[in-house]
Amino acid sequence: MIDIDVARRLQHAGLPWFPAEGDLFAIDTEQLRDEAFMLSSMVIESAEGRSGQKIFRFNGTTEWALDSVEQHEALWIPREEQLRDALGTDFVSLRREQDGGFVVSAVLDPRGEVQEVRAPHAEDAYAGALLMRLTADGPQSAEPSPTSGDQ
Repeated sequence: MIDIDVARRLQHAGLPWFPAEGDLFAIDTEQLRDEAFMLSSMVIESAEGRSGQKIFRFNGTTEWALDSVEQHEALWIPREEQLRDALGTDFVSLRREQDGGFVVSAVLDPRGEVQEVRAPHAEDAYAGALLMRLTADGPQSAEPSPTSGDQ
């Protein structure tokens, strides 16, 4: 799982999230930021609130202290395959290094050149590559935008 700080950087860079069952997210507050939650129709389901915005409704006694949170209060923590899918056709390859680290090769800038991103874990290499691609055209809006868990 990628670090919550990396997830926040992806969100601020404009990675969209369209919540889907199985998606991991955190509530980015001091008390809850270390707790990862998973969207699941049995425990936490995605619904529409009175204002028309997405909310995540906590069911049963598992999350007894929470009733619901709006999507903008949640921070998506994409999984390895979601990060790879978000790179789309810009993804070239993933390889494991002899030292145990991973290298993602992808087209990450407007020039169309393949670049490499190294990291200790595959999901971190994907996240780093995605951050490079999302920020290649300059700074993005700091406002989170809706995004997809099924990317």
